[in-house]
Amino acid sequence: MSKINIPSENGELILTKSTKLVGLKKQVESKDMADVDAQVIPDLGGFEVVTLNPEDNVDDALDRVRAHEQVEVGTHVYFAEGDNRPVVATGMIYCNMADGVGKDERQVIFDAFALKILEDREDGTVVCTVTPKSPNPLKVAAALTKLSMVEKAYPDLDVPLDQYFMEPRDGLLPHAWHFENKGFVTDVPSFRLKAGADAKVKAAWRRLGNLGSSSIIVAVIDNGFDLNHPDLRGKTVAPLSISSGGATLPTGTRFGDHATPCASVAVAAANGTGIVGAAPNAKLMPLHGLTYSKFLTERMFSHCIRNKADVISCSWGTIDPRYRPGTEHERAIRKALTTGRNGKGSVVVFAAGNEGREYINYYANIPGVIAVGASTSSDTHARYSNRGNGLSVVAPSDGGWPILAARAGWDQGNAGMPSNKRYYVDGIDRGPHYKHFGGTSSATPLVAGICALILSANPNLKSSEVKSILERTADKIGNRWDYNSSGYSTKYGYGRVNADAAVKEALRMKNGGSTSAPTPTPPVIPPVITTPPRDTTRPTTPTPPTPTAPAPAPTTPTTPMVTGTNLFRFSVSGQARAGFGLQVGVNNEFANVLKQVEQLERKHGLPVLVNISTVNGRTAFKILIGPFSTRAQADAAKRKMISQGAREPWLRPLNTI
Repeated sequence: MSKINIPSENGELILTKSTKLVGLKKQVESKDMADVDAQVIPDLGGFEVVTLNPEDNVDDALDRVRAHEQVEVGTHVYFAEGDNRPVVATGMIYCNMADGVGKDERQVIFDAFALKILEDREDGTVVCTVTPKSPNPLKVAAALTKLSMVEKAYPDLDVPLDQYFMEPRDGLLPHAWHFENKGFVTDVPSFRLKAGADAKVKAAWRRLGNLGSSSIIVAVIDNGFDLNHPDLRGKTVAPLSISSGGATLPTGTRFGDHATPCASVAVAAANGTGIVGAAPNAKLMPLHGLTYSKFLTERMFSHCIRNKADVISCSWGTIDPRYRPGTEHERAIRKALTTGRNGKGSVVVFAAGNEGREYINYYANIPGVIAVGASTSSDTHARYSNRGNGLSVVAPSDGGWPILAARAGWDQGNAGMPSNKRYYVDGIDRGPHYKHFGGTSSATPLVAGICALILSANPNLKSSEVKSILERTADKIGNRWDYNSSGYSTKYGYGRVNADAAVKEALRMKNGGSTSAPTPTPPVIPPVITTPPRDTTRPTTPTPPTPTAPAPAPTTPTTPMVTGTNLFRFSVSGQARAGFGLQVGVNNEFANVLKQVEQLERKHGLPVLVNISTVNGRTAFKILIGPFSTRAQADAAKRKMISQGAREPWLRPLNTI
C-alpha cells in the first residue's frame, strides 16, 4: 500500500492510500455516474466519497473518472494507521515561512508548487490552495516542510468526527421530564424517575414570564436538518451548507438525521402540538456539515459571527489525539467566543463525549467553551458520559429514561430493533415525527437552549458571564465526595444545570447585582497517545489506551541562540551574482548569523555565503551554501547535506538574490 507521512500540529500523521475509496467534487447539477459503484459519504471536505469499479486499480479508475465532464476534481482518500475513518485533503495548505523570508522569496516557492495564496494573515500564516497544476496537496505540504525557508506547512485535512448520540438503552410536553421531573413519565407510570432530577426549564419560563426572546438565535452545527418538521418549520435564519458555502441544505438518509433531534431539544416551537424545546421562541441557524477541516471550521464559525448567532451548539467532536483541534480550529472558536454578538461573544457549547473516558472531547476542552456531560432521570452520572477536568456542567439525558425529540422525515430509526421499537424504547408509538434520543448529544442542545433563556433574561451578558452563571448556579448532585473543596467534580463539573437559578442570576445581574465566579479548574487536555490497531470491519469510535500524564511543555528559551565562543575569525570578499546557491535560512541577528555560518562550515565542509538585504523594514541575513558553478554541483551538495541530517535547502540562482 502507498503510505505518506504528513506533518500536523499533533505530530506526524502516517496515511495509507485507500485501495477502494476516492473523493469526487462534481458539478452542482451532476447526475449519477456509471463509473461510481457506491456512494459512501456525501460530503467530506467538499468531496463526495465513493467507490469506483472494484475490479479496477484505484489509480486507473480515478484517472478515468477525472476525465468525466461532470467531475471538477478527483482525489485519493486515505486512512490513518489503526483508524477506519476516511481522510481527504481539502486542497488548502496552512504555511508559515522562516523568520525574515520576504514575499518575493516566498512567491518563488509557491510558484514552484503552483500554489495560489488565499489569505495572508497578520500572524504570518499564509493560507494557500492547490491549483490544477499543483501536485497532490499532501505531497506539497510534505515537500514544503523539508525546506529550510519554511517553518511549517500543514495540509488541511477532513475526517468524519464523532456525533455524540447514544441510542436509548434502558418513552409531548408532559413527556419532557428533563424540563420538570415529577417522578414518572405520563404514559409509562411503571417506570420510576427521581422527582426533581431535571433542568428546571419550566420554572425558568415561569420566572421569565415567557418562553424566551424571539430575537435570540441558536446555531446548531450538525448533519441532517429536516427544516420541514412541524416543530422546526419557519424558525430558520441564515442556513449554511458548510462545504459548498450555499444556503440550501441537503436532505435525505445519506446526509444524516442527527441534527433534527438536536435542534428540537434546543428550540422546538411551542405551536400547540408535538414537543417543545428549552427556548421555543428562539430562532434556529442550521449549519449542515461536520468537518475537521481547518478552512471549513473557520467558515462555519465566521458564518455564526457574521450572522449574529447568540449561542452555538455542537454535539460532536473527537478524543482521537491525531485529530485534536489545531491552532486555526481554536482561533476560529475563540474568535466566536470573543467577537460574536458585537463583541460580547457568542456562547459556544460542546458535548463532552460518550466514550465513558476520564477525559473529555478535545473541542469541549478549548478555554471558554461550555463542556456538557450527561446526567440521568435519577440524577446520577450517565455511565457513557466522559469525565475529567474541563467539564462545565451536566444536563439530563438518557441512561435512565430517554428524551423525546424530533425525528427527520427520512430517519430510518434503529434498524437493529423490532419494528415497534425502532423509534421508541418501550414500543409505544408517539407519532411519526418523534423518537427517543439521548447521549451528550441531547444534553448539549438542552444547555444551549438554557443559555438562550439566560440571554433572554439579560442580553448584555458576555459569553464568559453566561458560562460562569451556568456553573455557579448548577445543582450539586451525586455524592459530596465527588466534589473538591472548590465545589468541582470531574463527573459532574459544577453540577447539574439549573435553568431557573441561572435565569434568576441573569436577572439579578441585569438589575445591577455583582457577580462572583467560581474558582475555575484548569482544563486537562487528553494526552497525545498512539491509538492501537482496531477492528476495521465496522465503524467504531476510536478507543485510545488509558491516558498517562502529558509531558511538560517545553520552556521558551530566555538566552540568546549564540552560546560558547563569541570570538570568530573571518574574512569578507564580494561574490559575483553568478552560478547557484543553496539557501538554508534567513536571520535578523548578526551574532546568530556568525554562529550559524561557523556550524554550517564545520558540519558540511562547504563554503557559505551571506546576502544582506532589508525585509519588512528589518535587516535580513540570507544564509546560503555555495557558490556552485553548475546546477549539478549544487544538487550534489544538497544531497550531501540531506544525508548529513540537514533540512532540504532551497536551490537559488544567485542572479535572483
